[in-house]
This record gives sequence, structure tokens and C-alpha cells, in this order.
Amino acid sequence: MALELAPCGAASVDECATGQRIAAYPLLIVLLAVSLGVSGVPAPLYGIYEERWHLAPITTTLVFAVYALGALGAVLVAGAISDRVGRKPLLVGSVIAMVVGLVVFMTAHGVAALFVARALHGGAVGTVVVVASAALLDLRPEHGARSGHLTGITVNVGMAVTILTASLLAQYGPDPLVTPYAVVGLVALVVLLALLPMPETHLARSTAPVRIARPAVPASIRADFRFAVLGVMASWSVLGVYLSLFPAFAGASTGIHSLVFGGVVVAAMAGSGAISQAFGGRIGPRRAAVFGDFGTAVALVLSLLALDSHHASLVASAAVLMGLNFGLAFGGSLRHLGRVVPADRRGEVMSAYYVLAYGAMAVPTILAGWAATEWSLSTIFPWFTAAVAAACLTAGALGLLTALPARGHRGAGVA
Repeated sequence: MALELAPCGAASVDECATGQRIAAYPLLIVLLAVSLGVSGVPAPLYGIYEERWHLAPITTTLVFAVYALGALGAVLVAGAISDRVGRKPLLVGSVIAMVVGLVVFMTAHGVAALFVARALHGGAVGTVVVVASAALLDLRPEHGARSGHLTGITVNVGMAVTILTASLLAQYGPDPLVTPYAVVGLVALVVLLALLPMPETHLARSTAPVRIARPAVPASIRADFRFAVLGVMASWSVLGVYLSLFPAFAGASTGIHSLVFGGVVVAAMAGSGAISQAFGGRIGPRRAAVFGDFGTAVALVLSLLALDSHHASLVASAAVLMGLNFGLAFGGSLRHLGRVVPADRRGEVMSAYYVLAYGAMAVPTILAGWAATEWSLSTIFPWFTAAVAAACLTAGALGLLTALPARGHRGAGVA
């Protein structure tokens, strides 16, 4: 395998170490893709659990929310821990936790196992996102923006490919609740084997005590923060529903009760998000975020109309449009915040950002699941659409308003 970091052999120690550090960069990118892929594996399978185990929609969304809460906890502490003990131990431990979680999924006979597996995956993926991103900066500190751009694209591609593969394996494989997890687990094991000989990227150890990152926002950037975080909260709430309830809802709306169709819809959303982030990097962060916020509001309305039409092609097209705008909204918001946050306040600001982002992924999804249990998803989805669309429109309006002082000073448009 091209990414394996082989022993030095006859090469000098310095040459070997240099080669391993060069190979570590693409390996970390692949690790991020696989990690987000692991997070999306159950998305097309929730409908099977609901049917076989007679689960209510609220149960499905609670299982999903456990992942978001686990990831949130990891985001708040993983960076500080890796500063003390190094990046590699946490990355290796996270991949092992992913594999264990996949085994729990494969052997699950009740909903309690799903909660355990998703908690493991939330903590593991949250840790990888923070620590692998820090390791990429260790390797190429002068290319932080490029590394962030590649990461955004890669995680969406990893999620899209894994979800589509999982739905195909579940539809045509020998056991829909075992085969997808087994295949993804083998991929994770290969990445783990490639990770073991990787050199440590963080050699200067911190001696400061490990503390939970304290969320806070300086007064000077609060307007920019509100704009950025409202956009990501709206887009991540859409992502939460897409990954938990939408595949089954799309199948019921179109009459296509195929795991592949549900997987295609979610993969189309994630894949188009990768495309928009790939090309959206050429657009100014604020401009991209504003366009994505307004576009996500439009895509939500079109998704509702597509579901009401009962046409599979329209539902899939709406998912693509949703992903394109989601990618711009999320990528643009994150790049804009990274541009304005003071370097010495970055940790606490990003903690606040991710607390609200993961909360937006979990809470609206739980509320949608509860409402769908009390009534039906087709009944509550228009209300969910209206609420999130309003949040997107508000975020876009804030982006335009916060640009006005800058325009007055620079005589330029939205940057």
C-alpha cells in the first residue's frame, strides 16, 4: 500500500525519518476521510433497525445525538491532551475505538449496543478531527489554510463514499447489519497498520495541566462570530436530519424502499458538499458563507417541494443542491471565523464554535425525532424546514450587515 510507512532498511536514519514525515501528511488526510466515513456508516441502515427492532424515530435520533455529544466532549479536551502526550497516541487509540465501535455494531442485538457504538465513534471521530488537524499543522505550519481546505473536501468525500458503499453492501451483501461494518472495519485496520510506524509530529511537550477548553468570544469579533456560528448551526442541523431520518423519509415519500436509494440521497448531499468546498475556496469567505446561507434556505424549500412531488429524481436533485449550499455555508463560515479570530484567543473561540455546532446537530435532530414520533415526519418536516430556513436567512442577513462597516472603510464589496 502506498501509504504504508515501511522500516528504514538500508536508508540512513535521517532520510528515513524525512520520508516518513512526508508520507504522514497524506496518511493523516486519509485518516480524516475514513473517520468521517465511519461516522456515516449507520445512516442508510437506521431504517432497518427501526423496522426490525420497532424503534420510534425519537430513538433513532437519540442514537445519532449520542455521537454528536461524544464528539463535542472530545473536541473540548483532545487538543490539550495531545499537546501533553503527543498526537500519535491519541490517533492510534481513536482508530482502535472506531474498530471496537464497528464490532459492537456488528454484534448488536438491542438498542443499548447502538448507543455504546455511537458514543465510541463520537469520541473517536471528534478526537481525530482535532488531533489530525493539529498534526497536519505540525507537518506543514506554513500551509494551514490549504490543509484546512483539503480537510473539508476530504471528510465530505469520505462520508459520501462510505455511505454509498454501506448502502450497496447492505442491499446486496449477505447481512445488511454486519457486512457494511465489517468492510469499513477492514479499511480502518489498514489505516491503523499504516499509522503505527508514523513518527510523532509534535515533539515539544506542553507541561500545562489538561483543562477543558473554555468557550469564550472576544467582544471585538462578536458580530462576525454570530454570523459564522448561526450559519454553521443551521447547516449542521440539516446535516443531522439528513444522516438520521432523511433516508427513510425519502424512501417513504417516493415509494422506493431501497437502501441504495436512501444511501444515494445522503451521499449526493455529502459529495456535492465536497465539490462546493473544493471550488468555493476561490471565493471570499464571507461571500461564500452568505451565498451558502441564502442558498441553503432555498434548497430546504425545494427539498420540501421535491418530497411532496414523490419523484425520486427531484428528491436526489434537491439533495445535490442542498450539499452544494451546505458546503459553501459551512466552509465559508469556518474560513471567515479563522480570518478574524485573534491568534491568542483561537482555542476558546473555536471551542465556543464547536459547542454550538454540535449542539445544533444534536438538539434539532432530537426535536425532529420526538415530533415525528408524536405525529409523523411528513407532518413536522415543513415546520423544521421553516425554522432552519429562517435561521439560514438570518445568518445571511447578518453577513451582509456586518460587511457594511468594512465596505465603508475599504470601499469594497462583501469579502
